[in-house]
Amino acid sequence: MRMHLAARPVRSILRGIADAAERWRDGDFSPRVRALERICARTGYSMPVAEYALNRLFAALNAADLQATVERELGSIDVLDGFVSRTSMSRERALPAGRVCVISSRTTIGVALVPALFALIAKCDVVVKDREDSLIAAFFSTLYEELDEFRSAAVGEHWTGSERELGEFDVVVAFGHDATIASIAAALTPRTRLIPFGTRASVGYVARDALSALQDAQEVARGAARDLVLYETEGCLSLHALFVEDRGTITPDAFAEILARQVERANAEFPLAGRAPQIVARVAAARDLAAFRAAGGRGRVHSDTAATFLIDTTTSHEPPAFLPRAIGVRSVGSPEEAAAYCKQHRLPIEAVAIAGMRDDLADLAIELGAARIARFGELQAPLAAGRHGGRPRIAEFVRWMTDER
Repeated sequence: MRMHLAARPVRSILRGIADAAERWRDGDFSPRVRALERICARTGYSMPVAEYALNRLFAALNAADLQATVERELGSIDVLDGFVSRTSMSRERALPAGRVCVISSRTTIGVALVPALFALIAKCDVVVKDREDSLIAAFFSTLYEELDEFRSAAVGEHWTGSERELGEFDVVVAFGHDATIASIAAALTPRTRLIPFGTRASVGYVARDALSALQDAQEVARGAARDLVLYETEGCLSLHALFVEDRGTITPDAFAEILARQVERANAEFPLAGRAPQIVARVAAARDLAAFRAAGGRGRVHSDTAATFLIDTTTSHEPPAFLPRAIGVRSVGSPEEAAAYCKQHRLPIEAVAIAGMRDDLADLAIELGAARIARFGELQAPLAAGRHGGRPRIAEFVRWMTDER
């Protein structure tokens, strides 16, 4: 008879997860190689893009960061194994929340793995509705080799899109568009806790003090280019809008030109694997419209004949294009103007990339309700310990029992 995770010390569970992640950091690890090919086939991303995603994902799943997250949110890792005194009057224990289902994202590679692993650390039984590349199921197979107890606690199965069976779970974590989240929520019973991660966007803000020297501007643009091109600008951590302050040594138009050159370099580092004809047509149409506005004296446009990217300074009040490797660079006088734009277009903000050292830049992120502030170039590299969507990592997978005797 197989043992359940409940019988395992949580430190042993955590170590098993970290050891499995360490094996997946090896680019020659056979399960990773096979998964990489399937990821590219499913997403249409090129091999370097998928490699980058897996490198970032598994580097973040180290034992130190995982344990620090548990301790920050629960007070002590030991509360998952037994009662721990918090005061002289009572002791507390964090019990598993129950059966957990995680529904994978269509776009973001491996995003479902992090909540699934924290649910396992909380000693929950976890089912992940996996995508066609079976990345989660492949990683779970490595977990089974680390601890046999994972076999009965961690299951990865193909997601068919049916919500009918979700009501049997105690917790459902769902990634997807807002319409998908609403459909899932409607299928759940009142007893099931929904942890939704719906449609969100990320933006960047370049302050004029970051544009005083060409070298500094190039460094910011290099990071912004990476944030833009990775994952075809599809995820919530992609750079969807960029605000550049005017009255700096380097103007917003000049910065856009620097950014365009850096995007060309990023395209070489993270090349396109291919695009559907309708996507190519949409980017080309956006480029041609921007060129028409530029011909009338309204900003500039940077692109290429194949429309592989688009940097557009002709936009002002228009909403973000939400097209792959395409962005509008908007000249602003202050963070307040950027905040007004985001509110006008009702952009739900996940993260803000900032270049500059002023206090009002952090205030911008707070006003927009962002869950994270990052440097340019690091939007797409969140820590596993970070609060994705502003939510805790493990606290929602436990229920508390208090002994007041």
